[in-house]
Amino acid sequence: MLRSLFSGITGLRQHQTLMDVVSNNISNVNTVGYKASSVIFEDTLSQLVRPASSPGNGVGGVNPGQVGLGVQLGAISMNFAQGSAQNTGRSTDLMIQGDGFFVLQNGNTQEYTRAGSFSFDTDGRLVNPEGMRVQGWNAVNGVVDTNGAPGDIVLPASTLIKPQPSANVVVAGNIQPTAATDTITLGQTVYDSGGVAHPLTITLTGDGAGNYTVDITDANDPNTAAVPTQGSVSFDATGAITVNTPPSIVLPDGTTTVTIDMSKVTRYGGPKSINVASADGYEAGSLQGFQIAGDGSVTGVFSNGQKLVMAKVALAGFNNPMGLEKVGNSAYRATTNSGNAQIETPGSGGVGTLLGGALEMSNVDLAQEFTNLIIAQRGFQANSRVITTSDQMLQDLVDIKR
Repeated sequence: MLRSLFSGITGLRQHQTLMDVVSNNISNVNTVGYKASSVIFEDTLSQLVRPASSPGNGVGGVNPGQVGLGVQLGAISMNFAQGSAQNTGRSTDLMIQGDGFFVLQNGNTQEYTRAGSFSFDTDGRLVNPEGMRVQGWNAVNGVVDTNGAPGDIVLPASTLIKPQPSANVVVAGNIQPTAATDTITLGQTVYDSGGVAHPLTITLTGDGAGNYTVDITDANDPNTAAVPTQGSVSFDATGAITVNTPPSIVLPDGTTTVTIDMSKVTRYGGPKSINVASADGYEAGSLQGFQIAGDGSVTGVFSNGQKLVMAKVALAGFNNPMGLEKVGNSAYRATTNSGNAQIETPGSGGVGTLLGGALEMSNVDLAQEFTNLIIAQRGFQANSRVITTSDQMLQDLVDIKR
C-alpha cells in the first residue's frame, strides 16, 4: 500500500508539471515567435516480484512479475512548426519562412530567436526590443561579403551615396519620315564627377532625305551654345541606320565625357516615338528609407532615386533545434545537444527566407491546450483518488486491532 501512495504522489507531481506547461502555452498564445511545448511522461523503475524463468523439465516458461513505482517526466519538447503570419506594415519587422533563427548579440553572448520585431537605435544599429543587436554582413560600395564573420547591422541615418558621373545617354524610338526639313529637340540632365547637374539639349536636324545632324548644348556651359557639339545619323529607304556618328560632349569639369547613343533610332512610316530611353549617372543622395528582401538584403533608398545594397541579415540553423535552451525574452541559447549554430544567408542552407513587414505569431493551438487542461485535471484527480483510497485501506488495516 505504501507503493501505491508513492505512485500516486509521483502522478500528482507530474500532472502538476503538465498543468504548468499547458498554462505557459496558453499565456503565450499571442507572443511573437513563441513555440509551444508538450510534456512526455514515462514510467519509473518497476519492482521485480517474480523473475522470469525458461521452459524445462516439463514446465513452461514463466513471465516476470513486476509492480510499477509510478510515473516520471520523460521530456518537455518544443514544437518548432511554423506559426502564422501577422502583417504589420513596419519595414523593420521580419518573419522567417523556414527553420532558421535570427542571430542576436547580447553583450559577449550570442543568442537566437524567431521573434523578428526589430528597430534601429540612435547609432543606426538594428536591434530587438531588449537592445540585442541583430547580426549580419554590412556592404562595401553595394557589395556584401558573406564569407567573413557576421557583425552588427548598421544603417546610419546620415548615410550618403556619392555621385556617379554620366557617360551614356541612349536615344531610342522612331522618327516619322518627312520630305521637309525636320527638327527634333530632346532634353536630358546629366551629372559631372562632382555630382553637378547639367541640363543637355539634344537637337536632331533632318534634311528631308533621311540625314540628320545631332547637336548637343549644355545650359550650364555657354561655350557649347556658341559652338554646339555635332554628330550625325542617316537612314536608308527602309528606315534602317546607314551612318551613325554618335556625338559626345565634355562637361566643364574636364573629366566627364557624355556620349549620345543613337543606334536604337529608326525611321519607319508610323507614329513618332523618339525619346531618351535611358541615361546613367546621378547626383549625391541621402538615405531616405530601406527595403529588406527575402534573401536578407537590406537595400537603401536614397533621395536621388538610387538604391544600394547596404547589408544582409544572417540566419542560423541547428542540427537539433529542440536541443536549444530558452533564456527568456523569446531567445534561445545553443547547448551541447543542439549543436553549433550554422550561420547562413537567407535562402540557403535550409534556414528559410525572410518576409518583410510581417511577424511570426505563436504556434499554440488553443483547442489542443484546452483539451490538455482537461487531461491534466482528470489525471490529477485520479492520482489524488489513489492516495485517498490507499489511506482508507491503511486505516482499515489499523482498525483491525482495537
